Amino acid sequence: MRATRVRAAAAAVLLGIAALAGCTSTGAVVTNPADSPFLLTGVTGVEQLGQVTGADSSSRTDQYAVYGTDLGSMFQYDGKTWFVFGDTFGERDADQIGGGGSFWRSNTLGYTTDTDPSDGITLDGMVVDDIGLATELLPSKKIDNDEMTVIPTHGFAANGAMYLHWMSVRHWGVPGEWEVNDAGLAKSTDSGQTWTVLDEPRWGGESNFVQVSPFHVTEDGVDWLYFWGITHGRFSGVALAKVEASKVEDPAAWNYFTETDAEGEPQWSSSPDDAALVLDDTVGELSVVWNDYLGRWIMTYLRDGDGAVIREGINPWGPWGDPITLVGATDVPGPYAPFMAPNYTSDGGRTIYFGLSIWDPYNVFWYKAELSKD
Repeated sequence: MRATRVRAAAAAVLLGIAALAGCTSTGAVVTNPADSPFLLTGVTGVEQLGQVTGADSSSRTDQYAVYGTDLGSMFQYDGKTWFVFGDTFGERDADQIGGGGSFWRSNTLGYTTDTDPSDGITLDGMVVDDIGLATELLPSKKIDNDEMTVIPTHGFAANGAMYLHWMSVRHWGVPGEWEVNDAGLAKSTDSGQTWTVLDEPRWGGESNFVQVSPFHVTEDGVDWLYFWGITHGRFSGVALAKVEASKVEDPAAWNYFTETDAEGEPQWSSSPDDAALVLDDTVGELSVVWNDYLGRWIMTYLRDGDGAVIREGINPWGPWGDPITLVGATDVPGPYAPFMAPNYTSDGGRTIYFGLSIWDPYNVFWYKAELSKD
């Protein structure tokens, strides 16, 4: 992301006792009473395994004119894992730090069939133009105080199509803050080659769904998408929404978590303005997946002052455990966007793998960590 929004040095929880059926990475269905004890006690063996993007990466993305980029949220579609990148640049000065350089594209997309995360991830290719250079998927005006850029905050697959959730950034503010016009969805039905920005649903620039992390959940045999969301910037808490995957394009089908009732049942509203926080913290670039080893949800994000952290969740709406540091704010020069994917684990989910953006040299790196539990 751009220099003005990165802090180089880098709870309230809602209880529910109702069980929720959640899809694990292997497709099994599990339930968690909300009064279950937390299991995650720490992480060990945190290690950088390789570089995903840039001229020094195993992917050699400079061949696609991708010398610097960030983010890299992941989703699966058509037998591939797709990596969604943010502001992307061509050739850069040797001492360039953060976003900047030639051939600016607001967003790009790579893919891989690499199923072994233990030795790093190598991209098979990227969505390219007719001369083989990584192409911008969603256009932006690139005009400050109008529309500076359009950032894809996450991707997902549904209804035989690919979707990107995006935010239209009007202006980069002080580090960790930015002004947003609105957020919405874009759709591709040709494996990411072309994209249509959907008129609906849309969320305002001050809403809690400017940036999201989606996950497929099975409830009573129905495929739902859960979206954990945050507003613009990195200093707010997390809200929650859900929608039947088949109706993801219908704004009237979206449900926003508001509270748990006296029996602990989650309550939902049709209005995003009613969404309550399920986690109160300074959250940036979040990622939420189900973890088989813990039998719990895990959330990773950039936490102000702490770097990349991980938390355990009993249910999607919480409660959520204390933050545990994965990569500290001073361990590398400006870590952010610790994104996970449910297909990238080993040892039954004990070892997790995640991408991490590092401001200097403004590229995405591949990490592993081992979870410890009681």
